[in-house]
Amino acid sequence: MRGLPPPKPIPLKDRASIVFVERARLDVADGAFVAVNADGTRTHIPIGGLAALMLEPGARISHTAIALAARCGTLITWVGEAGVRLYSAGQPGGARSDKLLWQASIALDPQARLRVVRRMFEIRFGDAVPQRRSVDQLRGIEGVRVREGYAMLAQQYGVPWKRRDYDPADWDVSDVPNRCLSSATACLHGLAEAAVLAAGYAPAIGFLHTGKPHSFVYDVADLWKLSTVVPEAFRIAGLHAKGKLNMSPDRAVRLACRDTFRRSGLLEKIIPQIEEVLSAGELPVPEPPPDAQLPAFVDPPAEGDAGHRG
Repeated sequence: MRGLPPPKPIPLKDRASIVFVERARLDVADGAFVAVNADGTRTHIPIGGLAALMLEPGARISHTAIALAARCGTLITWVGEAGVRLYSAGQPGGARSDKLLWQASIALDPQARLRVVRRMFEIRFGDAVPQRRSVDQLRGIEGVRVREGYAMLAQQYGVPWKRRDYDPADWDVSDVPNRCLSSATACLHGLAEAAVLAAGYAPAIGFLHTGKPHSFVYDVADLWKLSTVVPEAFRIAGLHAKGKLNMSPDRAVRLACRDTFRRSGLLEKIIPQIEEVLSAGELPVPEPPPDAQLPAFVDPPAEGDAGHRG
């Protein structure tokens, strides 16, 4: 692959969302990204047309395959069984110190951070934010709203529901509705992290969520969770409870999330939404350095733009 010109990244809005791979070896054969099964059967994966590739236990990947994914601007993540736990992730491109500094400056300014959290609340619930509430108080209100949303969807789809209860270290200990929710949120988290990294932000610098390696990923994913993947998780759990599901709930949830992402046009909206939320902090964006690398998933500049690196 040495000496080859880098492929022109496909804009995020034109990509498929995510693909999960388990118990296969990922490699490059004849210039194509392939998954090789134990019996030698090859399945071609259009790596340049994906936002993220999620590797489950049993998957192995070659150096050549990693290099090709990086050149295409596709995020590679290593996840637990059914994607319920994220262990590590690559960098799909878009190293932007200006964006990172902007994000950090907002997070370190208490008033700017509060303005961002308030904007997140408005986007999620469509309501005016209660006045004179701290970030911790808004977090508590958000938790109550989410639990009410779960209970409402469970009733709508006829799902036996007690509470959100799962153990990331033990997939099978959860009931089916909780496993469906875990699978659905894992899909959304993978997509959100691809967008966060591609746009040049830090996954760990969150606003509502803090103190975790993927706090900002959770912040971004939560903007869309109740309107996209959560209803699908409860719908699939309801079909399973009624004996109307002809595949495992985990697989059904992933397929449903894929279709929801396509229907909602989420890939086209997610990065502009990040920009809108952070702009609520009302702090100026620093000027990008001359050697700033363009995000992998944005529309490429017009022909002849000196800043375009392919």
